[in-house]
This record gives sequence, structure tokens and C-alpha cells, in this order.
Amino acid sequence: MICLVTDRRRLSVGPDAGDRLIDLVGAAAAAGIELIQVRERDLEGRALAEIVSRCLAVVKGSATKVLVNDRADITTATGAHGVHLRSDSIGVAAARSLLGAHAVIGRSIHRVDEARATPRADYVIFGSLYQASSKDPGHPTATLDGLRSACDAANGVPVLAIGGMTLARVPEVARAGAAGIAGIGLFVPPPGVPADRHLRNVAAHVRRSFDTCGVVP
Repeated sequence: MICLVTDRRRLSVGPDAGDRLIDLVGAAAAAGIELIQVRERDLEGRALAEIVSRCLAVVKGSATKVLVNDRADITTATGAHGVHLRSDSIGVAAARSLLGAHAVIGRSIHRVDEARATPRADYVIFGSLYQASSKDPGHPTATLDGLRSACDAANGVPVLAIGGMTLARVPEVARAGAAGIAGIGLFVPPPGVPADRHLRNVAAHVRRSFDTCGVVP
């Protein structure tokens, strides 16, 4: 399972940032990336709803699901596929009662005991595993042993690793028992590289790494 977390400011500091985000989401859907977490926390409700609606339009007809970071109200208003909850947000059961049985609900976790407390989640994201540019310097990081313990404690809920993810680090995450990865910077195309080509390459490499490590049936 691969989750692209958005941050339009990593794509452009100009007025085209929103358009570039939508292009990236469309490329992710074409590459078969399963989850898009729209995490544009600086936006007011109306602007966020517009971005989410545009994301939904470009993934239409694909298997990609669009989730809103911590805003069940925007999920409902836009018809998004689900919500991704922060670790300090409402519980998964409360979100499920608001959004219904078919909504995709994920949660961020940072400790093993939190993994045990999310039996109704569709997935959880564990981290930050490595130092990430989206976090302040010195932000606490987890360990591969912590990831392994979280996977064991999650009662069958898929655990995705996040934080400083690179293609070189994917195999060790897979060997630790993760069901996939999530990230921001990993999916940002280098200068001069088209988004569709970059996302295809990243998705193929991640899946190949999990297959090679023998964790995918």
C-alpha cells in the first residue's frame, strides 16, 4: 500500500502550486498509488474543499482513494473517500459513526500502544521513522524495532511507515513488517522530471522492493 501525502508548497511557491498538486495527484492515480492524503493544513475550509474536489475529479475512474487530513467535515462536504486522523484527533469509532461503514479511515500513530488501540482503522501510519524535511530539526524519530513492534501489535491493521522515506530505505521497512509506505518528499519530482514518469518509477520501485523482500504473497 502506497500513500502520497500532499504539500503543494513543496511543488511550487508560486500561484501555480495548486495546479501542480492536481497534476501530481493525477499522475499518482495513473501510477496505481492507492491513497492520496490531502494535507494542506494552512487552507481555510472553502479552499481546502476546492482542492479536495479537484483531486477527486482527477482520480475518477481509478482505484485511488482521496482522504482528507483530519477534516471529517470536508470529507462529507466533498464526497471524499475518507479521512486520515491525527494521533490527537477524534477516535476511529467516532469518525466511523460520522462517515459510515464504507469510508476509508486511517490514523497516525507514534507508539506501540497506539497500534493496539486502532482495531477499526483501515490502516495506520507509523513514524516519523527517519528525520524528515517536513519536520523541525530534532523532531523525535522512531526506530525499525518500534515499527516491527507496532506491526505486531496492530491486530492485522496495515501499518505504513512514514518519515524521511527514500527508495533505499523501503526494503528495510518491508522487512520490518510494514504493509507499505507513506511520504511527501519521495513523491515530489526532481527538477525537469515529469510527474507521471517520476510517480511510475517510485511506485514500481516500492512494489518491487516489497516483492523482493518476500512480504507480498
